[in-house]
Amino acid sequence: MSGEHTQTPQRVTPLARALVFLGSLISGAWLAFANAIGGAVEFFERWLFSGKKALYGIAVTRIVFGVTAFGLLASNFGTRLYTFGSGSAWNGEIAEPVSEFPRSWVFSSFHAVAANDVAFTLLYLLLMLLAVLFVLGWRFRIVLPLFFVGWVSFIEMNDMVGDQGDNMFRIALILLFFTDAAARWSLDARRRARHEWFPEGSSPRQLGTALHNLALVALTAQVAFVYASGALYKAQGAPWAQGYAVYNPLQTARFGTWPVLSDLITAWGPAVAIGTWGSIILQAAFLLALLSRPTRLIALIGILGFHVMIGVLMGLPWFSLTMIAIDAIFIRDRSWQRLERGVRRRWRAAAGAGEPAQARGGSGAAAPATEPAAV
Repeated sequence: MSGEHTQTPQRVTPLARALVFLGSLISGAWLAFANAIGGAVEFFERWLFSGKKALYGIAVTRIVFGVTAFGLLASNFGTRLYTFGSGSAWNGEIAEPVSEFPRSWVFSSFHAVAANDVAFTLLYLLLMLLAVLFVLGWRFRIVLPLFFVGWVSFIEMNDMVGDQGDNMFRIALILLFFTDAAARWSLDARRRARHEWFPEGSSPRQLGTALHNLALVALTAQVAFVYASGALYKAQGAPWAQGYAVYNPLQTARFGTWPVLSDLITAWGPAVAIGTWGSIILQAAFLLALLSRPTRLIALIGILGFHVMIGVLMGLPWFSLTMIAIDAIFIRDRSWQRLERGVRRRWRAAAGAGEPAQARGGSGAAAPATEPAAV
């Protein structure tokens, strides 16, 4: 037709198609990355503020820590003056402490009275009382700082009798300042049930929740560092690589506290090799094993047995209890709740069995229909 013409469509070159395809790939990847980051941030925010995690586990940490401190103090009470007090003056630490802690006035209470046996004993007994209150969770926000200062002051009196458990104990105590360790299984929890401190959704409550959960993250990281670094350090040593490292400490006078048990365990070579290599694998894989339930059970049972063996066979019960107490945060609250319900049922059943028959409704008579049956 006159005045009309047909436009020929432009041909798309292969290069242009490649650029368009590359652009779509980059755009899709960026969108997926942005969604993943947004989802991760949303998950972390929800996890951080939705509620305090591991309240039962951290309560177990508090209880076992208090029992550990009281046990150490009670077991050393007879030799307290020789080990930590005036009788230890021969090592020179009363005049010039090895640790830097006693040089600070905050942690100098025991060092200041070390030469006075009466004052040292009174302070020693006060620390034992604080350990009991620590276990009970009575006025925990007041007891915790007093116990922390007293404990560090005491444990740093003699550098020769310390071990790495003291470091973990101290680090964990610092992190407990930011947790709600007395929210369960404590006298504070009973009082709080009657008088709630802060309403749900308030800023102080949200801040407390965030600090509690972040402290758990820090405590988890510390445990991971200890286990991973321990595994890597062991793996580079010839006794560990060759599978006989467990034999050495169990056959020494210092760590072989139960010679009969030590001989029994080390008599079979494969058992020594399994214990040596198994401890490295368990420590190296512990944190990753917590990510799924089946491996979590294996890891927690394994690490419990690992510390029990150290505590019994090597004579390091307080170090072992410290690590067991911290590992309690990795057991879910519902597991602790099931354990609590089971203990309560058995307690009530035992208490009911000990009551006179008439107090339970008559000898041989069936229980009233309104009385719940024990499950």
